[in-house]
Amino acid sequence: MAGSKEIRTKIKSVQNTRKITKAMEMVAASKMRKAQDRMRHARPYADKVRNIAAHLADANPEYRHPYLVGRESVKNAGVIVVTTDKGLCGGLNTNVLRAVTNKLRELEKAGVGVQATAIGNKGFGFLQRIGAKVVSHVVQLGDTPHLEKLIGPVKIQLDAYAAGEIDAVYLAYTRFINTMKQEPVLEQLLPLSAERLQEDSREYSWDYLYEPDAQSVLDELLLRYIESLVYQAVAENMASEQSARMVAMKSASDNAKKVIDELQLSYNKARQAAITKELSEIVGGAAAV
Repeated sequence: MAGSKEIRTKIKSVQNTRKITKAMEMVAASKMRKAQDRMRHARPYADKVRNIAAHLADANPEYRHPYLVGRESVKNAGVIVVTTDKGLCGGLNTNVLRAVTNKLRELEKAGVGVQATAIGNKGFGFLQRIGAKVVSHVVQLGDTPHLEKLIGPVKIQLDAYAAGEIDAVYLAYTRFINTMKQEPVLEQLLPLSAERLQEDSREYSWDYLYEPDAQSVLDELLLRYIESLVYQAVAENMASEQSARMVAMKSASDNAKKVIDELQLSYNKARQAAITKELSEIVGGAAAV
């Protein structure tokens, strides 16, 4: 059994760690509420743009945007990976990166070349370690995502798709379900699928008058639509990050308390054994005298 001094040192160390995890839990809880509000506020805009894009897809105008046209075969693909800049958020990044790894293996087996865009430091480091071709990245987004920081890296993939250099673009991120549950998502971003544009109920189709022309309107609208999808994915990922971090830090604090209780019990036993030993020595010495 360890000595009393050693146990006291361990108890003090775990107590200091628990103070840190408790503080991080409270900070994550505060940031989580703000991140969830930001994510929910972005949803109406994304839904409205999706509805308009869905109507335009059904309108069958004289101009068909490249984002809406599927390629006959996929020879090269792009992957946008959204992760966190910091750790200590449980298996959040591990789960989404596992999904990305499986997708990369699937594309590699099919003979498809892959170029990647990393949003977040963890994903950027992972892609570098596995030797993936990283064409753009953005890190240190802070607690509030800004669209102007995301447009540049994402536009490289969009331009490559429009130029025919890649035939599909996939988006990987963590979707926020609730405070206790977040799920990794890897979905096709381009070409826009029918499921992506499908509305819950659409009993009629709309016709449009384009000013100045259909091409200009569709080019601008679908670009904004793709940007809104990426922004929403980053907002969902940040809300998931803070929720996962709060839960992880709460679990760490609870585990630290259990360890402290166990160490305190060991300390009491060691102290009691030392007292018993001293009493035995005193009684033995008195009997010898």
